[in-house]
Amino acid sequence: VQRNGIQNQIGNGNLAAVPKLRKRDDAYLQTQLLIAQKEEAGIQLQAEEYDLMAAAADLNEIEEVDANCILMANLQQASSSGTETDSTPVYDSDGSAE
Repeated sequence: VQRNGIQNQIGNGNLAAVPKLRKRDDAYLQTQLLIAQKEEAGIQLQAEEYDLMAAAADLNEIEEVDANCILMANLQQASSSGTETDSTPVYDSDGSAE
C-alpha cells in the first residue's frame, strides 16, 4: 500500500492509504474477473479484494482523463494550426464570404 499525500494551502498534508496500482497484465485481469464474478454471485469479498477493485476503478479514471487531455490538446492544436496561415475565405451557405 502506498501513501499519497494531499496538501492544502497551508501545507498541512492528509495521507490516504491507496493500494499501489498494478500493471494490467493477464494475471491481474484474471484476478479482477474472478473478483467481479464473486461479487456478482453475492459472495462477500475480502478487504484486499475491495482494495483491488477500487484501484482498478482509479486506474480506469486516470486513463480516461489522460485520453481526454490528449484529445483536447490535439483538437486545440488542429484548430489553431490552420487559422494563422490560412488566408482562404470561408463561405456561408448563401455564398457570402466571412
